[in-house]
Amino acid sequence: MKTAFLFSGQGDQTVGMGKDFYENFECAEKVFNEADEALGFSIRDIAFNNKEELDKTENTQPAILTMSIAALRILEEKGIKADYVAGLSLGEYSALVASGVFDFKEAVQLVTKRGKFMAEAVPNGVGGMCAILGLEDSEVEAACEEASSIGCVSAVNYNAPGQLVISGENAAVDKAAEICKEKGAKMTVKLTVSGPFHTKLLKPASDKLGVELAKMQVNEMNSPVVSNVTGNIIENKEDIVPLLTKQVMNPVKWKQSIELLGELGVDTFIEIGPGRSLSGFVKRILKNVTIINVKDMKSLENALKKLEK
Repeated sequence: MKTAFLFSGQGDQTVGMGKDFYENFECAEKVFNEADEALGFSIRDIAFNNKEELDKTENTQPAILTMSIAALRILEEKGIKADYVAGLSLGEYSALVASGVFDFKEAVQLVTKRGKFMAEAVPNGVGGMCAILGLEDSEVEAACEEASSIGCVSAVNYNAPGQLVISGENAAVDKAAEICKEKGAKMTVKLTVSGPFHTKLLKPASDKLGVELAKMQVNEMNSPVVSNVTGNIIENKEDIVPLLTKQVMNPVKWKQSIELLGELGVDTFIEIGPGRSLSGFVKRILKNVTIINVKDMKSLENALKKLEK
């Protein structure tokens, strides 16, 4: 059996996420306390109680990272290890903590800054993202090309066959989504994110993030990490900072990442974080694999039962 840990990105956050882990496991409580200490405010209180604050990207990012690492520490305590790690967008930072590349406290400070830089790059309400279901990638790309006459819009998250997320300025995103519907898209779904992530509009955030990343202590990888930007295994630790700097304004090659893990013989995927969207993507990309989700006590118990078999 080969196992990959997959870490959630933004959009999967829910109020109360990680609370049952915090209340039932000392190792999880410690992670939340470390985050609060590192940040100088209670990300725990925001994650457990405050939807309005939680949905601001500068809070969403550290909250999801903290909840994901709390869940990871529980799995580690139970002796569950991964052969490979990957994460969608923000989740790549959780994957890098899991691999030992970044110290958790430093990472939680970094993703808070990442969130602020992303929020500052484009004023709230100017841009957004939309999932397009049921079209070929090339059809969605053509729709973006057509709609870009009225503003910035591009295909950014290659999630799974027949599911591609577009991102950009609102009017152009709406126009591209409309064209996709005309082409026969089954559905278009606006995402609960506060900006046009993974587009060239995020260049100012990428520049600022690059400065902060350059200050980070980057350790050797304990387990191989798949990059969002390339869809391949990161070969050298020296590549991590340039790849993460690019990642915020470049498309996420998630489908390619999962296909690669399948080729490498991974047959068990464990999604760690507040959502289940990555599990859904894997199901659409690979057949005959085991997909497990760890987001709360119930799913943790189910996961441990499955993994004991």
